[in-house]
Parts: sequence; C-alpha cells; structure tokens
Amino acid sequence: MGTDMRRILVCVLVAFTMTVPVRAQKFSISTDALDYACLGTLNAEISYATARHWSLTAGVKYNPFTFRKGDVERQFQFRQQSYSIGARFWLWHIWSGWWFAGKLRWQEYNQGGILSRKTYEGDRLGGGLYAGYTHMLAPHFNVEFGFGLWTGADWYKVYSCQTCGLTVSQGRRAFILPDDLMISFAYVF
Repeated sequence: MGTDMRRILVCVLVAFTMTVPVRAQKFSISTDALDYACLGTLNAEISYATARHWSLTAGVKYNPFTFRKGDVERQFQFRQQSYSIGARFWLWHIWSGWWFAGKLRWQEYNQGGILSRKTYEGDRLGGGLYAGYTHMLAPHFNVEFGFGLWTGADWYKVYSCQTCGLTVSQGRRAFILPDDLMISFAYVF
C-alpha cells in the first residue's frame, strides 16, 4: 500500500500546485517550529486563498533521522513521511484571525526507542479537524498557533527492538491522535 499511496498523494500535490495561478496575497508558505523540536521533523505547508474566508492547503513532513545509531540499547527515532491536503475556513478573512480546518492525511512512520525498546512502523490514512489563530506581524509575515486531532486506519507492525527484526504483533486498527500542535511562521505572497 505504501508505494501506491505515495504516488497518488505526490500526483495530487503536484496537480494542486501546477493548476493554481500565482497572484498577489493569494499564496502562503509556512513551516512549524514545533515539528523541528520533534526530533528534527522537516515540514512545509503551502496555502492558496480561494475566497475571502477560504483557503486550500497542501503539506509535507519528513524525518529521516535515527539517533545514537549503532548503540542498540540507546538508539531512538521518529522517522516519518507525511502528506496532507485540506481546507481552512477563516472567520475574519484569510491570513488573519481565527480559523478552522479539515485535512486528509497519509503518513508512513517508524518510531522506537523513545519510551521503550519496541519499534512501531506502518502506514496511517485518515482525516483530521484543526483550529487555530493567525497573527499578522507584517504585511507578508504571520505567526500561526493551532492544534488538532486526526483519526483513521493504521496498518502497523511492532518489533521487539530497533535492530532485531523480531515481529511482536501486526495488523490494522483505528486510531485517534493529537496532531499539529503548531507555532508556525508563514510568508504570504
């Protein structure tokens, strides 16, 4: 499922960015500072204003890092790649004030060694609801605060440690997780 889903989501993101014309104050690009604090997760989100109260978003998160690699007892990681598309409704007008959002998201993850030696990996597919506030710092620069929850299906495997490859369990389950606790910096153009 991972490779096919990845291709579909990349095609959707490319089509989204290629079909939207660039005009003044219609686009924003942002990055979430709190994701960088989550073991260096690289991230970006682009948004396009479709109306006074609506914008479309497409985002990506990527974390390829493994820490203390080679030390079986102390190794840990929160590797992931994640792609999302969604829409925001702005109560006042786009790029300022309170907003509510919905997203569809796919995530491939491998995490382990943080709370226990077990490693969890798999694919998640689901949707989420989000809320936040955007404060205009300058005509083209904003800071955003927000949070959300996402839910969906998780196809997973659990290994007894990061390097041994011994499968403890596997399957599919439903999940509800906190998502996008954010302090983002956005440039509007």
